[in-house]
Amino acid sequence: MPELPEVETVANGVHARIHGQTIRSVWTSNKPQTFKSSPDDIVETLTGSRIDRVHRVGKTIVVDLTRSKEQGKKAAQFLVHLGMTGRLLVSTPDTPIPSHTHAILTLSSGKELRFVDARRFGRLSVMEAVTPEQKYAGPGAEPLTIALEDFIALFHGRKTPIKAALLNQSLLHGVGNIYADESLFHAGIRPTRHAGRLTRAELTRLHAALIKVLAEAIKLGGSSVSDYVDADGVAGFFQLHHHVYSRTGQPCRICGTPIKRVVVGGRSTHYCTTCQK
Repeated sequence: MPELPEVETVANGVHARIHGQTIRSVWTSNKPQTFKSSPDDIVETLTGSRIDRVHRVGKTIVVDLTRSKEQGKKAAQFLVHLGMTGRLLVSTPDTPIPSHTHAILTLSSGKELRFVDARRFGRLSVMEAVTPEQKYAGPGAEPLTIALEDFIALFHGRKTPIKAALLNQSLLHGVGNIYADESLFHAGIRPTRHAGRLTRAELTRLHAALIKVLAEAIKLGGSSVSDYVDADGVAGFFQLHHHVYSRTGQPCRICGTPIKRVVVGGRSTHYCTTCQK
């Protein structure tokens, strides 16, 4: 599943290509699994709206819209969750339409914004956002900007493993399996340790490591370990820099110890038994 860096990369790429354009028409596949809002509501909300901004909140791509005069000029948002295999692509009309395309937005530039999702775990929805408080804010705190004291407070008294706590979207939205493993490695913390028992020094290291790993992954376009590609269909490169994730049995890049795989909270988890305590 695309995580924060992948979603950020897609959102930034789409924004650069389509912000300021008007949505002329909308086609949907009407496949029920794909739509949290009804296809009719999506078509009605999007058609005629201007795209002001495309950005990320957690693992969700948020398209801020200004609606037309005929629509009452109410602000709205188009929410895109990529799920496991979702892709949001900016294409020209003559580009062949991929299989499993579930939405096509035709833009005033003549280009198309296409949502493609083979496994249909992605979700599309719309919502009105008349006031700032009504805009989509996500379920948890933003990992890239959370203050250290707020970060430490998230884990106070928690008995769950720190790996599971990092994946709890109500605490930190956007962090997934890859970046939890990589951040814990860089902080020198075993993923199985109880979150509430970590020292202030350890949580301070983890806070810094998480921000550094996420920022570096965004810089490299995310990790392409399955189906992920950016808005142009290009794969990311951060997977070449993984220290532990999906490297079971391979030597640690720091000490040479074989990377170990365990299951924490139902998720595959990778770590170095020497570098992480």
